[in-house]
Amino acid sequence: MTDTDADHVAATRTFYDTVAEDYAARFRDVHAAQPLDRALMAGFAELVGKDGRVADLGCGPGGVTAHLASLGLSVFGLDLSAAMLAIARREHPDLRFEHGSMLDLDLPDGSLAGVVSWYSTVHTPHDELPAVFAEFRRVLAPGGHLLLAFQVGDEPRHYERPFGHPVPVVFQRRRPERVAEVLEAAGFTVVLRSVRAADEGLGESSPQAALIARRPPQRPVQGLC
Repeated sequence: MTDTDADHVAATRTFYDTVAEDYAARFRDVHAAQPLDRALMAGFAELVGKDGRVADLGCGPGGVTAHLASLGLSVFGLDLSAAMLAIARREHPDLRFEHGSMLDLDLPDGSLAGVVSWYSTVHTPHDELPAVFAEFRRVLAPGGHLLLAFQVGDEPRHYERPFGHPVPVVFQRRRPERVAEVLEAAGFTVVLRSVRAADEGLGESSPQAALIARRPPQRPVQGLC
């Protein structure tokens, strides 16, 4: 990890440690009002199946982790923020949550059937995405699936006092076709690309994108004739 990477990770951790309780209260029931997002997660769950482990990377207060578990997945959450993890463990005591960075996952190669990155790359600079996606691919088993969600746009959005706290933060906006190119360069096959309109009632200011990508299965070794 370079010094620049370390600065970015530290700033993200500080932001979420500071706003954790406000963030959890604001987004606690958000999935109840988003049927299209729930449909994406349900489709992902069917693709992954119930036999393998799934990691919700950047799990925050654990709402997505809990929803995936309700779909029958064997899922655990991982996050940088100790404050977010404390909320996740408090509100979902039956689930497992771990501290860590998606840039350096403490997981064996090929150990997961699924990876979920639900808006967890929105603070990642674009030039760091290849390393993030390479790490996702490393921990996925051949044939495993990735669900990736993010906001659509061409310019980042800067907030000086999010939730009223003096912790400036930048949210990256990206074009789905560009993200798909980076995923494919990292060795994924993109199997679904979805964009829905912003829901102003939920405070969204830009369209919302989701991609499902697959680590290609291993090809059988051909025998000698």
